Amino acid sequence: MSMAASQPLSENPGLPVIVMGVSGCGKTSVGERLAQALNCRFIEGDSLHPAANIGKMSAGIPLGDDDRWPWLDIIGGLIGESVARGERVIVSCSALKKAYRDRLRTEAGGRLAFVFLEGSRAVFDKRMQARAGHFMPASLLDSQFATLEPPTGERDVVTVDVDLTVDEIVTKAVAGLQDLPTR
Repeated sequence: MSMAASQPLSENPGLPVIVMGVSGCGKTSVGERLAQALNCRFIEGDSLHPAANIGKMSAGIPLGDDDRWPWLDIIGGLIGESVARGERVIVSCSALKKAYRDRLRTEAGGRLAFVFLEGSRAVFDKRMQARAGHFMPASLLDSQFATLEPPTGERDVVTVDVDLTVDEIVTKAVAGLQDLPTR
């Protein structure tokens, strides 16, 4: 479904958004606020990890591709189901590699927008050290950066620097999403 250029993005239920980036970038905080701003549902991607993945990460063991594929398939499937119901959805998911983003697009059955939360390792390290109650230890940040393939040049990607307040990040993300081509 295409939308007229003057139609606000928040009225387009067909374009799901994945808030992506390395651990500690603020995917959940930004995703929740973005979903509020766009009046749609938010899905916390980390809550969909199989227990084995959570166990590995909790033990400081980085996930490999074989660990991530089933998780990405679950996320993509949920997005596809939401789109089929005409429901807009925002999902937090690291989506670190282009192959992961392509898998999400395939499993979702179509076009996805990505909000890439970009920043320095020092900023993310500081954030991870400060957060409590998350299974992902700060020690895995190096593996996240080693895996990251920034989505530079990919279609439907909005990149926002995380060295801003959450409100500023969401404002920039919404503006960037509104500027994406409608087809």
